[in-house]
Amino acid sequence: MHTEDNWITTPVTMDLLRGALDLERTEHGVLPHRLPARARAQCADGQLAMAESQPSGVRLAFRTRATVVELDTLPTKRVYVGAPPRPDGVYELLVDGCPAGRGSVTDGHTVTVDMTTGSVEHRAGRPGTLRFTDLSDSIKDVEIWLPHNETTELVALRTDAPVEPAPDPGRRVWLHHGSSISHGSDAAGPTSIWPALAASLGGVELINLGLGGSALLDPFTARTLRDTPADLISVKIGINLVNLDVMRLRAFTPAVHGFLDTIREGHPTTPLLVVSPILCPIHEDTPGPSAPDFSNLSAGQLRFVAMGDPAERASGKLTLGVIREELARIVAQRATEDPNLHYLDGRDLYGEGDSVELPLPDNLHPDAAAHRHIGERFAELAFATDGAFADRGGN
Repeated sequence: MHTEDNWITTPVTMDLLRGALDLERTEHGVLPHRLPARARAQCADGQLAMAESQPSGVRLAFRTRATVVELDTLPTKRVYVGAPPRPDGVYELLVDGCPAGRGSVTDGHTVTVDMTTGSVEHRAGRPGTLRFTDLSDSIKDVEIWLPHNETTELVALRTDAPVEPAPDPGRRVWLHHGSSISHGSDAAGPTSIWPALAASLGGVELINLGLGGSALLDPFTARTLRDTPADLISVKIGINLVNLDVMRLRAFTPAVHGFLDTIREGHPTTPLLVVSPILCPIHEDTPGPSAPDFSNLSAGQLRFVAMGDPAERASGKLTLGVIREELARIVAQRATEDPNLHYLDGRDLYGEGDSVELPLPDNLHPDAAAHRHIGERFAELAFATDGAFADRGGN
């Protein structure tokens, strides 16, 4: 039995976090961010604010002899009017790299969204406590992966033994940017999103800038990638540009060049992998935008439909097929002067056969099984001896 006198409370600071680029002090504690404050100040979009504050790939990492760990958090839950309740976000415990527990915090703030009207209601809540017990009393490296899909303020970290930042694992750092698919969409938990799984299989440290609905070639995102130390970089481009219908081919090509130019300002020779979209049948040949189909929402089924007209491709509207062709051309053109720039067709991660075996439940996002498949395929292709991310000993 632990009493208050037994507990050691350790302030959560950046040296206890991996995968976060900024830490904001709040009324209750600290809030990890995946975009720095300067980038956040350049866009007032609510979707981006939600996405970057959801700590996909962010984890506490410390060394300790503690047998009990408690973490007080204040999550923000999302409720959609007319839909069944969403499951609580999942926290996953790793001890010396091995899964050792998982849990959720049921309390927290609530944001209620009516997708038919666009109205949003905020209701304040209280912190809750995550507790892991019966850990060995030996010195060990502990990671607590935060929910990939739930904004999470960190209020207090308590243990029954002192905590110190985990030592540098000496692994290469992989910096990845993409859409909600990279963010985690419907993965089973934070270590099961496809970038986290691929990072584990590839033996690298992940910084995940997968931003749901927000992979839009934004200059502030390119500058964030430029300014973040990394040994490997990948950018997955395409699906959000189509399903939000934000630009035409005339703007797309120079925007991609500008995005890559900015990254190269900070990482002139770092392996840089451009990944085109995975297969998404509704947008292969049909432009966006996408729109939600609410007809089965009460049964927990939300699907998306493509609202564009295939004939609009002639006027420069983007489809996934158009984007893949143009990305392949851009990379081939640039690679003549940039031997560390590589291209991966997203259909090699999830293609025609995969869509039959593992269909996208809502027509846009992979489920947990598909996340695993994509992560395994990415690791096989990118980290292979002839892959873009092969460890060539610094040569």
